[in-house]
Amino acid sequence: MDEPDAHTLEALGLAGVPRDDPLSYPGVWPARSGLLDGDRLLPLDRLVHPERTPVLAVGSNASPAQLRRKMALSGIRAPLPMVRARVTGIAVGVSAHVSRMGYVSASPVHAPCAVRELFVTWLDAEQLAVVDASEGVPLPAGNFRRAWLPDSVVRVELEDGQALPGVYSYVNRRGVLHNGTGAPRSHPGQRALISELLLALPRLRELFGMTPEEFVTRARADAALCEAGTLLFAEEKLVTASGLEAYVRPQQTGSPGTGASLSPPWM
Repeated sequence: MDEPDAHTLEALGLAGVPRDDPLSYPGVWPARSGLLDGDRLLPLDRLVHPERTPVLAVGSNASPAQLRRKMALSGIRAPLPMVRARVTGIAVGVSAHVSRMGYVSASPVHAPCAVRELFVTWLDAEQLAVVDASEGVPLPAGNFRRAWLPDSVVRVELEDGQALPGVYSYVNRRGVLHNGTGAPRSHPGQRALISELLLALPRLRELFGMTPEEFVTRARADAALCEAGTLLFAEEKLVTASGLEAYVRPQQTGSPGTGASLSPPWM
């Protein structure tokens, strides 16, 4: 009898998909670097992949199961390196929009003294186009823009001590939520975040219900309701800048000719 495969996402406790269970957002992240190959996370033979694009993940893009789902929906099976890194200069804030996936997602904010363990995903051209589309980058009113963050702004140090010259990240076009003093608030996890927002905002309760479960049920796939929630954040003056807006530049998304054929963004 064959022994169970210890490298499957199921065996590693990484199989949960935030898209299917929004209150689990941002999903479970790996304990170490690995090569996402189908439903397996394999050891990496190197940490730097200069033929690919380095993209910093601060939310569910660091969940192997979420990435696997995004790629599978577009028919992409190529392996995808995920590298754990010590990142200085970035904190994980709260996007100032309600996602049609039923959650309020994470968004990077500039925090010069912050140090976090995050993941760098090294994406080939097709994979980059898929992730760009999932973040709404190709759309004029999409929620995120992909920005190049140079090492003068964000230091990304890999497990072997190598420092990258910079990294891409997805910056929220609508800004981030603040903590009441004007500074960006941190993302405490989905259930805690939604509970706090519902408690503080009567108008949000009118739209989405009294509990995180009701919030998720009402938000999922209801674009108009999600937009109403997003506008409410702005009307309640809860929105501030991430501090990374200056690094967003016009860019081509993905590889030439692929963008229009991709599935609608999750946002």
